[in-house]
Amino acid sequence: MIGALLIANRGEIACRIIRTAQRMGIRTIAVHSDADAEALHVQMADAAVAIGPAPASESYLCGDKILAAAQAAGADAIHPGYGFLSENADLAQAVLDAGLTWVGPSPASIRAMGLKDAAKALMEKAGVPVTPGYLGEDQSPERLAREAEAIGYPVLIKAVAGGGGKGMRLVEEAQGFADALTSCQREARSSFGNDRVLIEKYIATPRHIEVQVFGDTQGSVVHLFERDCSLQRRHQKVIEEAPAPGMDPATREALCAAAVRAAKAVDYVGAGTIEFIADGSGPLDAEKIWFMEMNTRLQVEHPVTEEITGVDLVEWQLRVASGEPLPAAQEDLSISGWAMEARLYAEDPARGFLPSTGRLEMLEFGDAPGGRIETGVETGDTVSPHYDPMIAKLVAHGESREEARERLCDMLAESAVWPVKCNAPFLVRALEHPEFVAGTVDTGLIARDGEEMAQPSAPSAETLEAAARALVPADPLLGFRLNAAPRRNARFLLDGEPCEIAFEGGSEDPVEAVLLAERGEAWQLTHWRRDGAHGASAGSGAILAPMPGRIIAVAVSEGEEVVRGQKLVTLEAMKMEHTLVAPFDGVVGELAVREGQQVALEALLVRIDEVG
Repeated sequence: MIGALLIANRGEIACRIIRTAQRMGIRTIAVHSDADAEALHVQMADAAVAIGPAPASESYLCGDKILAAAQAAGADAIHPGYGFLSENADLAQAVLDAGLTWVGPSPASIRAMGLKDAAKALMEKAGVPVTPGYLGEDQSPERLAREAEAIGYPVLIKAVAGGGGKGMRLVEEAQGFADALTSCQREARSSFGNDRVLIEKYIATPRHIEVQVFGDTQGSVVHLFERDCSLQRRHQKVIEEAPAPGMDPATREALCAAAVRAAKAVDYVGAGTIEFIADGSGPLDAEKIWFMEMNTRLQVEHPVTEEITGVDLVEWQLRVASGEPLPAAQEDLSISGWAMEARLYAEDPARGFLPSTGRLEMLEFGDAPGGRIETGVETGDTVSPHYDPMIAKLVAHGESREEARERLCDMLAESAVWPVKCNAPFLVRALEHPEFVAGTVDTGLIARDGEEMAQPSAPSAETLEAAARALVPADPLLGFRLNAAPRRNARFLLDGEPCEIAFEGGSEDPVEAVLLAERGEAWQLTHWRRDGAHGASAGSGAILAPMPGRIIAVAVSEGEEVVRGQKLVTLEAMKMEHTLVAPFDGVVGELAVREGQQVALEALLVRIDEVG
């Protein structure tokens, strides 16, 4: 068995791995950037090693620093978690060459499945059905455009080295292909160092269904059933569940058997996921489910599989990496109940899901029977602009799908995050959407109805009244004056915006501010400021940076006339591209940035002046 394990990751997955390893008696070693020196995963580990500055490119993505840290700390194994270097075959090979254990598949397996085009060709050979598309070597824009035309629109452009929804673009019509290709390749180069793409037929009502597989060094491979990850936004998973709604035993058997064949085709060892796309226009049918890709690592959503099988997948990873056979045979595995997971992110749905950074002054998670919280932060921690803005994963298990759904709703509704914005209210509305309740979700649901789900809500009158009473001193004469009204009206600021609240009574010990929380949303109520200093903002023509980041494209020049909605600049931040557009017709009065420039939060990027 492994004696000392270095976790080459951060946040909630590092914390989750540390818990299991320590339970197994394994010494744990954390790594951290300068920004994470006080992070929760560092506090939990038995030892910690600093590996560089805050940017991931100078710390968590540096394989040589990871390996050096493992050797310096006396680790005999490295667990990469997910993301960062988890699917980096070169690091896996370097770890093995150094005489250490790599907790994951072999470098050969990673390489075989790491490029989507080569993986699809391999799967076809193994008898695994794949979606129609173009996997060719000719990457010229002209050839790619011709192939897209031949496949028939709509099509998906996908980075062959992609993952996590990055390096992927949906193209509805031929005239949008060139711009989408350029954007996809640029994001692929930035995220993966490889701008090669494949073209794939877009399934109009797709469902995303994946199978958890596990192999050992003795040649055995089992599956741990399927997960449904169809609720997505911009190709990134939002809510996952296991098992998949509407999955009949015959289709499950065929799908899981195909996943096992896929894993055996690359001599797979460890935890992996075979992702499939299913035609969701009707009942699930094995003839209408196709291979998409394989993730050669542990998935973010692995807890839902753990909840329905009773298996600790991290423990399995550590045992298999130590040379032990799989802890269970296929006939020993079964499904018990239903599980759902929601990804709680520090982002503002009302502002286009822009990441929200800053100190977590309040962080509370709701509870429910069968509930589970996976997090890497706690109250007082800071959400950094340098990394993925996930706050936590909330997981609920129940005897039925509806019980799991209701429990997850309760957990989210009772959670409170402030002043950092989070997507909990959006997640509650998604779980309550009629299509989700019915189990008929396809991956386009949020694109269709997400705007309504993202609308900000206000606290209820009852919540506001209770908060107002806490802010205002009690009036000892109220109720004793002749003809006195039993209620009072006063002005307050709700998250800085003026509001008037009618309420009864007051407090004997009033406070300066009250935090309100309701259905996963949080607000601050304070006294009305009479100096008029509330609500100030930049002029409507000033385009400010919504978050710290790097300018990767400038589409206009100073003095140029622009129309409302025209692309101005593209900002890369929090691993995503954000396009900023003209708010009205006008002229570029000031262009304050250049391509490649780093900008701070609310820095002036462009100023648009009205004409005439």
